[in-house]
Amino acid sequence: MRKKMTIHRLGTGVPGLDAVLGGGLPEFSFNLIAGPPGSGKTTLAHQIMFALATREKPALFFTMLGEPPLKMLRYQQQFSFFDKDKLNVSIRFINLSDVVATGNLDQVLARITHEVETFSPALVFVDSFRSVIQEAQHKDEGAISLQLFIQQLGTELSSWQATSFLIGEFLSESGSNPVLTVADGLLLLEQNVYRNSMVRKMQVLKMRGQATRPGMHTFRITSDGIEVFPAALVLDDTGEVPITSEALRSKMRLAMGVPRLDEMLGGGLPSGYSLLVAGPSGSGKTILATAFLAEGVRRGEPGVIVAFEQTPSQSWVRTLDDMVRAGQIGLINTRTPDLSIDEIVQRLTSLIHRMKATRVVIDSLSGFELAVAPTFREDFRESLFRMFAVLSSMGVTVLMTSELEDRYIDLRFSPYGSAFLTDAIIVQRYIEVESRLQRVMAVVKVRASAHSTEIRRFEITDEGIVIGDPVSDFEGILGGQPTRIKASKKINKGKS
Repeated sequence: MRKKMTIHRLGTGVPGLDAVLGGGLPEFSFNLIAGPPGSGKTTLAHQIMFALATREKPALFFTMLGEPPLKMLRYQQQFSFFDKDKLNVSIRFINLSDVVATGNLDQVLARITHEVETFSPALVFVDSFRSVIQEAQHKDEGAISLQLFIQQLGTELSSWQATSFLIGEFLSESGSNPVLTVADGLLLLEQNVYRNSMVRKMQVLKMRGQATRPGMHTFRITSDGIEVFPAALVLDDTGEVPITSEALRSKMRLAMGVPRLDEMLGGGLPSGYSLLVAGPSGSGKTILATAFLAEGVRRGEPGVIVAFEQTPSQSWVRTLDDMVRAGQIGLINTRTPDLSIDEIVQRLTSLIHRMKATRVVIDSLSGFELAVAPTFREDFRESLFRMFAVLSSMGVTVLMTSELEDRYIDLRFSPYGSAFLTDAIIVQRYIEVESRLQRVMAVVKVRASAHSTEIRRFEITDEGIVIGDPVSDFEGILGGQPTRIKASKKINKGKS
């Protein structure tokens, strides 16, 4: 049996792109970078070039009828990946606009061949290749055809053992464009404006010889260049035994940091579970989440919080800032209006690994949806499913909050249909007692575990949440119309 040839893969130097490509770019491959003007094609090509080019493996960058090299470099040098010391040493720019303007493909190929044979590059970039296609439509009689030109160019580049990139708006041409069939790889870049947000996406339409990550992947252009956020993968079933009461007994229980709440949960929140805390505005969801993180720090269990809400003003909650400054809690605090869930997941998983965190808080789903760009809100529920799958595979314990409209006429825990994704649910509500509103709390669900079904009053004090005794002589707290009742037992702050 013949031994299978090994294809060496090149790291692109673009964060997240290698994962999308399936490990990097195949060496000596013939690639297209396609997309509309302003989508980031040239920036992506430059970022790859500056990352890979060395004295031993130099790069040639051919410019056609697009921007002249000096103008292009004026803007590209604003990125941190730009290295002026590589210019004319390991990177050389060549302007072919004069020969391309003739429309003679023989001359274009001859010029490229001459420069490649002279410089012996390991990387070749041609930008914008669409210019060649347009000018070729007016070529002289007897010149080689576009199909033959592309085939010869690809053959030449492969024979020179160069990894090559053709940059342009190929997909705006006919689907029979010969470039598309000859190429080994095809990266498509897109951009869309939604109100005040700019959303950029990337898709690998083709990459011979390796499995790429399917679907659209968002990316962002910053002062550091392009960063790609690969779509979160939902891994196949590992064959693990489903959670049962017997299996749950072997699971470690995490203390919530709120006296009496562990008792209500049946001994604490099982490690690796996801907990949804649902309640109306001001009911104490963020305070409970903060107590959960603070208890983890006290027990030597680092945590991470993704905050989309305003930080509460209570003085005791300011300890969260102290824990963040001390490096005990990792914080992702953003209100950027053009986020994607994949971007949040990537930032979150990176922070979890760096912090070695075991507790994660997402506060809240309502703020999360507002932070996500409008184009991603259509599949927000599906994206939440993928996010939960990723966090579950990491083994962290997740607490997320959800704004719940307290209408007293139905029982909903989240407007996103995410309740079924979670292992446990705590609901917070308001009740009317002697013409005053009071807060109540109940554990609705703890998967595969017995838990309290009592509805308990609680107060928010300077020390945090204080849970009292069960409510008595009251009907319809979680459904139906609110009922006036007499005050029952007062909250016993001494019990724990």
